[in-house]
Amino acid sequence: METIQTDLCIIGAGSGGLSVAAGAAQMGARTVLIESGEMGGDCLNSGCVPSKALIAAAARAHAMRSGAAFGITPAEPQVDFAAVQDHVARVIATIAPVDSQDRFEGLGVRVIRDHARFTAPDRVAAGAFQITARRFVIATGSRPVIPQIPGLADLPFLTNETLFALRECPSHLIVLGGGPIGMEMAQAHRRLGARVTVIEAGRALGRDDPELVAPLLARLRAEGVEILEDTPVTAFTGKDGLIRAVLKDGRGIEGSHLLVATGRAPVLAGLGLEAAEVEHTARGVTVGRNLRSVSNRRVYAVGDAAGPGGGGLQFTHVAGYHAGLVIRQALFGLPARATTRHIPRATYTDPGLASIGPTEAEARMIHGSALEVLRVSFDENDRAQTMLATDGLLKLLVVKGRPVGVAILGPQAGELIGLWALAIAGRMKLSTLAGTVLPYPTLGEVSKRAAGAYFSPRLFANPWVKRVVGLVQRWLP
Repeated sequence: METIQTDLCIIGAGSGGLSVAAGAAQMGARTVLIESGEMGGDCLNSGCVPSKALIAAAARAHAMRSGAAFGITPAEPQVDFAAVQDHVARVIATIAPVDSQDRFEGLGVRVIRDHARFTAPDRVAAGAFQITARRFVIATGSRPVIPQIPGLADLPFLTNETLFALRECPSHLIVLGGGPIGMEMAQAHRRLGARVTVIEAGRALGRDDPELVAPLLARLRAEGVEILEDTPVTAFTGKDGLIRAVLKDGRGIEGSHLLVATGRAPVLAGLGLEAAEVEHTARGVTVGRNLRSVSNRRVYAVGDAAGPGGGGLQFTHVAGYHAGLVIRQALFGLPARATTRHIPRATYTDPGLASIGPTEAEARMIHGSALEVLRVSFDENDRAQTMLATDGLLKLLVVKGRPVGVAILGPQAGELIGLWALAIAGRMKLSTLAGTVLPYPTLGEVSKRAAGAYFSPRLFANPWVKRVVGLVQRWLP
């Protein structure tokens, strides 16, 4: 067995692990990266990239059906589902070289394609190699959680890891779980020709503001997606091609395919964390806000592998953010602490749903009477009018002239939230945003209008302002 001594050993070549590896190697640290699966991790191979490629194809199909209001004769698209999946595969293949072993070896990273297992607090075994390192980073990501529902384990269900291998469009797709993944894939498959039923035990998109979720669900239902909320499933029966979900009220929903989208759990099994003296739970490695293991200071965890101390948000961009914090500490010895107040989240339905910070209900518990809530509808935006995409709302939460939270329902919501991520991260005042000049007409003006709405009553409804203006006009030469 070959022994390797290195500065940094990273387990997992997903977003977080690749970011740490690239930064460390390029700044002169001896770096080993271990990955037993595909380079690029879940995001590239079975998550963000393929799902958004499928959503893009579905949007083209929907556009063909919905042109009447623009004077375009609607036409029913002829969907070649296998060709759609070929498109998805091409997108993955196009991006893959950026995450490839060849690229990272070119950056100076020693890449080992095998399973990693700690054998001591300062040592990892991987295939024919034994690696000792000054610092370790656990970046193993997460996998779908499969609920313990009777009969489910006996069925050929789908998860995001297998969904994109389908070559024929499901005739009736049952989606178990009404979170972002479930709702995105429900709408996409409906637009590509499938009948779709979403079954959610609680509230669909329960993490998001109900005021914005309600019109989104109405839109999905209008497109033909059946959404059952507060509807637990008590059992599954059936076989390949005929799956039956038995609901708590006794009803049965039958479909051709079942997609399980009920959340994700960190991948920690088989890592030998006990040998490493690394404390962990089902929610991830037990870390402090510095992402460092509370029980083994040599070890950091990033992304989905980090427990609640890292913020508990399972997003690719969070893993990238965590990577920067680890590099700051492990390479430069500088302090760093993770926070979630500036982390945006987006659901890529149509219309999109994006937010940053607390919901209104959460913000009221934190800030009480100091909270101000401003709302701007997309029907007040000229660009949205030209697109006939006016069913949207921007909801701005403000405390003492600074934004503390934003939720957006509307076209390109995931793009529009970026301005607010900058504002909250930079602790900007709304006066800065209100004074920004944006090109006309753009959807971005919704954000500027919301910032301006904070000042409107302070200027236009203030009698002192009118008196000052009157005096100035009287004496102004």
